[in-house]
Amino acid sequence: MQITREADYAIRCVLYLSEPQGEVIMVDKIAKAKKIPKSFLAKILQKLTKAGIVKSFRGVKGGFQLAKKPQAISLLDVIEAIDGSVAMNRCAIDKRMCSLSNECSVHPVWVELRKEVEARLRKTDFKKLVTVKR
Repeated sequence: MQITREADYAIRCVLYLSEPQGEVIMVDKIAKAKKIPKSFLAKILQKLTKAGIVKSFRGVKGGFQLAKKPQAISLLDVIEAIDGSVAMNRCAIDKRMCSLSNECSVHPVWVELRKEVEARLRKTDFKKLVTVKR
């Protein structure tokens, strides 16, 4: 499993928004601070808004802020908002995707790895990440 560049940028963005709690921050400022192309960040922010992770505000004083407290947002939330389910193999998401799942000796390994990765990512919230950074 490899985190996509888009998910990495989304994590950077949410981490940045987790620091100034409650401020509405413009896309330009986030993009510059986290070295993310502005047009790419705008698309990422749309996905994060749709997932309920950030809120958007229009107008002159518009921008983005977290929709929840940092401790209520996990790494798993952000990754799934951008990339979908995390799994080493597609059969670990849905065993019907592979006709060999029922007889495959590796299938249970993929399923267990998925559960472990999800649990670890779910356990890591953005409040912890901001605290570690300082």
